[in-house]
Amino acid sequence: MSARESISPSELTTKPFELLNSQWLLLACGDFEKKDFNMMTIAWGSMGTMWHMPFIMTVVRPQRHTLKFMEKYDNFTLSAFPEKYENTLTVLGTRSGMDMDKINSSGLTPTSSPHISSPSFEEAELVIECEKIYTDIFKPENIIPEGLNEKIYPAGDHHHIFFGKVLSIEKSPASVMPF
Repeated sequence: MSARESISPSELTTKPFELLNSQWLLLACGDFEKKDFNMMTIAWGSMGTMWHMPFIMTVVRPQRHTLKFMEKYDNFTLSAFPEKYENTLTVLGTRSGMDMDKINSSGLTPTSSPHISSPSFEEAELVIECEKIYTDIFKPENIIPEGLNEKIYPAGDHHHIFFGKVLSIEKSPASVMPF
């Protein structure tokens, strides 16, 4: 993978619904130098502005191994990959780091991120570095559409919510995706 170039949040020209819902992102959190990190594929989240800061919001269910890293560390990365990594992202989103060595079995190459402790990946075409600015847990009484809570959370395992201030965005100049 060629070197990535830095862009400002205002220069990011992606299709967020396609990026999250169809292409997916790899969430990574922890400390690369200490080899204390985990990763999982995400398809739910949002991008925008909060408190005059560019942010990304992501959610993690309580049974996911990545949650303990999201609670322990104050930063995370989100990475987008070329289409050829779709099967890898499927495995990383459906298998737990408690059950397997996701890092070594993924075929991806973790690397240090320029501004935070959480890793990024050499193969990524887009890497967004974030610093946590807010966290919460979805509350069943605040889920408005009738029946949605029961449909999405029949076990009561409501997502933990993480807002991250965007600190850095790097994209591959060779990417075919419109970043």
